[in-house]
Amino acid sequence: MNGPTTIEVNGIRLGVALQEGQQQRAEMPTLVLLHGFTGSATGWHQHIDYFARHGVHVAALDMLGHGNSDAPTDAQRYSIEHCRADILAAMQTLNIAPASTILLGYSMGGRIALYSALSGYFRALILESASPGIEDHFERLQRRNSDEALAQRIEREGIAAFVDYWENIPLFASQQRLPVSLQQALHAQRLRNRVEGLAGSLRGVGTGVQPSLWDALATLTLPTLLLAGRLDQKFTAIAQRMQQLLPDAHLRLVENAGHTIHLEQPAIFQQHVLTFCEQLIQNPHA
Repeated sequence: MNGPTTIEVNGIRLGVALQEGQQQRAEMPTLVLLHGFTGSATGWHQHIDYFARHGVHVAALDMLGHGNSDAPTDAQRYSIEHCRADILAAMQTLNIAPASTILLGYSMGGRIALYSALSGYFRALILESASPGIEDHFERLQRRNSDEALAQRIEREGIAAFVDYWENIPLFASQQRLPVSLQQALHAQRLRNRVEGLAGSLRGVGTGVQPSLWDALATLTLPTLLLAGRLDQKFTAIAQRMQQLLPDAHLRLVENAGHTIHLEQPAIFQQHVLTFCEQLIQNPHA
């Protein structure tokens, strides 16, 4: 089954984009992709095609409140615990076996991927510009308050005004270097979001409400690839610290890239991910 579809898990619908590997390499893994806040599975389209051409099976999920997934009004339904349960249920529904599945998450999707990987289901993990959360209780409370304020702003001003604000925060400054056509496509995709979906995501799975996973890193024995852009100093530092704490982590810092490596340096992103997949095949017991 190829192309976009929806599946029902745990009483909600999730959007999924599926692409089978095209080289009939049975040993190649399945790559499960989780996008960031305001994104969707369609944001991976060029990478889905690339990985499929190299024999990798790909499943890109729309997180709850995004893309073709449902956008419930109950913020608790977006919690990271529910996210993990939905992802694991999706794996069962799609018949994606754990022994050959690599979970890749970007930003918000990376936080969800890390929490989901702690379930023990997946073969390996790739985190792009991701964080284990905020350790300090007071800082986490401050972030929760700022996420709530942002959710209220979305509800008050609407999607278009929020997108204009969101695209100009310092975290995405390096996206101004992207080709104009790509910036326009990204802007159009963000505008397709729904108020209840984005507000619910901030309240349910924002960094302010996510439990800190720093102490759990030492227990995660999966082979893990960490990707960070050198222009993104905050997440570069986080990735470097994570590498020290994870038992089997490989760090790749990408030059001339900020927070969104897969858009800013797509060829390098693809190279790192495909190399990681192929290394797992060559060393299946790692």
